[in-house]
Amino acid sequence: MKLPGQDAIARQADEHLVTHRVKLPRKVVEHPIRQVLKRLSMALVVLVVTALIVYADRDGYNDNAGGGLTLLDAFYYATVTLSTTGYGDITPAGDAARLTNILVVTPLRVLFLIILVGTTLEALTERTREEWRLTRWRSTLRDHTVVIGFGTKGRSAIRTVCATGLKKEQVVVVDPSSKVVDAATAEGYAGIVGDATRSEVLKRAEVHKARQIIIATQRDDTAVLVALTARQLNRGAKIVATVREEENAPLLKQSGADAVITSASAAGRLLGLSVLSPSAGMVMEDLIQQGSGLDIVERPVVKAEVGKTPREVADLVVSVIRGHRVLGYDDPAVGRLELTDRLITIVRKTPATQVAPDIRPMPPMPRNNGRAE
Repeated sequence: MKLPGQDAIARQADEHLVTHRVKLPRKVVEHPIRQVLKRLSMALVVLVVTALIVYADRDGYNDNAGGGLTLLDAFYYATVTLSTTGYGDITPAGDAARLTNILVVTPLRVLFLIILVGTTLEALTERTREEWRLTRWRSTLRDHTVVIGFGTKGRSAIRTVCATGLKKEQVVVVDPSSKVVDAATAEGYAGIVGDATRSEVLKRAEVHKARQIIIATQRDDTAVLVALTARQLNRGAKIVATVREEENAPLLKQSGADAVITSASAAGRLLGLSVLSPSAGMVMEDLIQQGSGLDIVERPVVKAEVGKTPREVADLVVSVIRGHRVLGYDDPAVGRLELTDRLITIVRKTPATQVAPDIRPMPPMPRNNGRAE
């Protein structure tokens, strides 16, 4: 595989180098600038209303500079009064003007201060709340899943994993596009904008505490660099990656990936199978789609199945996992099932049925004499 030159990698990193700020999922709220503009508009309305009230009763006010109150004087008085400055050069002299100040101008002054001070307090409170959420998120995040690249492949992969019971709070998405990360947070995932080939970005995603890492980048060379960096930070995590070209799969495994899926070859084989046998292609497509029809699940052996052969199990067993070996259902080495074994089975699911990896799926797929009907 040909990796791009160091200059190209540096340019790409500079293009993707942003704040690397963690974005936690949150409810859709109004834009902060729009909120501030709305508050300022409300304050301006209060100021205008106060000035008009003063100007309407201008004969009841005394101006030390002499002469009657003009509209400009009314706005000046409203401004210094609402801001609690109070120079005293213009004062209410008549009883009606003083009563108006008590009953109208004073409540408007309080409202004016609430609008301006409330905006500042709300901004500070929101920032403090966000920092608290981020600190709490970092302290509680353990054994989570990190998804590098939230394109079609990354999105489908994490939805498949979440369909088995993984909570969205246990997923962190890393992508160089802020729009993609915003889409991820809108779906309930935490997101980080940045280049995943950089260790500081992966550290913000708490990769060193992750249980599994999904690499679904657009480029094979990027996937290799991400796998190297992730494996350096976390020696025990399970890393699954996808590549476009099959010739790059061995290099990605050498970089630390536990499993590598070749997207182009897999799609090509499915196309060829569909040409040779459309029915077989439909079955394979059904197995790939998550949530309905046929699904492949991994589960432990239950006590009632210990001592039986794979053909005697109610579910359709495809393979048996014994230790670190994956044995076919017809492998003589399987013999009788043991309690420590795990089974890879094909089950029939409906959208309302959720299958977790450690729970025996129900209902089982019908069998007839050890063969699926």
